[in-house]
Amino acid sequence: MNAIPPLAAAELTVAERDRILAKTALFNPPPITTADGRRELVGLSREELAEEMAAMGEKPFRAKQLWHWIYHQGETDFSRFTSIAGPLRAKLAERFVVSRPEAATVQTSRDETRKFLFRFRDGQQVETVYIPDTAEDRGAVCISTQVGCTLSCRFCHTGTQKLVRNLGAAEIVGQFMAARDSYGEWPSPKDDKPRLLSTIVVMGMGEPLYNYENTAKALKIIMDHEGIGLSRRRITLSTSGVVPMMDRCGEELGVNLAVSLHAVTDALRDEIVPLNRKYPIAELMAACRRYPGASNARRITFEYVMLRGVNDSEAEARELVRLLHGLPAKVNLIPFNPWPGSPYQTSTYEQTAKFAAILNEAGYSSPIRRPRGRDILAACGQLKTESERARKATA
Repeated sequence: MNAIPPLAAAELTVAERDRILAKTALFNPPPITTADGRRELVGLSREELAEEMAAMGEKPFRAKQLWHWIYHQGETDFSRFTSIAGPLRAKLAERFVVSRPEAATVQTSRDETRKFLFRFRDGQQVETVYIPDTAEDRGAVCISTQVGCTLSCRFCHTGTQKLVRNLGAAEIVGQFMAARDSYGEWPSPKDDKPRLLSTIVVMGMGEPLYNYENTAKALKIIMDHEGIGLSRRRITLSTSGVVPMMDRCGEELGVNLAVSLHAVTDALRDEIVPLNRKYPIAELMAACRRYPGASNARRITFEYVMLRGVNDSEAEARELVRLLHGLPAKVNLIPFNPWPGSPYQTSTYEQTAKFAAILNEAGYSSPIRRPRGRDILAACGQLKTESERARKATA
């Protein structure tokens, strides 16, 4: 087979990217307005806030004031925006809201992992998880980007819930803000102060690169140094390998990249990660090698769920070493987290340790992740809401 010339390959990538964005638009979230017509300010960019203020006849600096109160102070009540005069606060309250997704349920695991079921204005729901560090006062918030998922990875409980719609920027950033509310972590801590909610992993429900524009907008808000102020080094985006969008993510966001790999041959990955049929391993690894900022200090993380007798052999570990050769990488070995109806079993610890030893000997850090929140179905691959089933029952 003749290789595609670089220019033609670039044109194909752009065309495929445009196709993905067009399909994404079919699952757009509803408008961010309340039943009485007020507009949600959470999720607006700085430029959009300035436009809203201009429409009211206000100066651009008002947008900066609002940004401070919404994202640094975490306030939702305009009456507490004390740097703004009372009459303007009243006008703002007539036109706008600053809100959070409703926490329909909150569960805390025996290991202190906390899972939130968030409900949005249209009744749709997603799950978000806070995973505290076991040794220090910090932890990661695992946020969702879609209601359901379109990828149908066979080992993933979330993938059994069909895609309903994408989340908007307000709904994505709102998950983190609501988690902060739960832990009382406002105003935003400065970089020299410890944060309980210290990192974000975009690893919840959905494929973030199939909702790229809303996800990118939310992460830019989160990274803004005058608001929430999490640096890109504290944010990790996980993808199953939407190759045409990976380059754009690296160029525009520069956050840490995690790749859900889970297999080292196309034959197996086609089966357990069906997206591989569109973007096979060779294309995926090439995109990883292009990813901006990848270095020994900022390694790409490869996620590998250990499935007994399926992908956990020592031969597969050696093939993984070959695939990673020359790439700044680490591998998270994830014990499979069972869920009702799953066809898989968790690899034994002994076999997982053999797999890890081969990677470690080759120079690749390969920690065996400790399952967290299993007792509340909050562990990796277990997130799934029952909202669709509930709606059917009441229909």
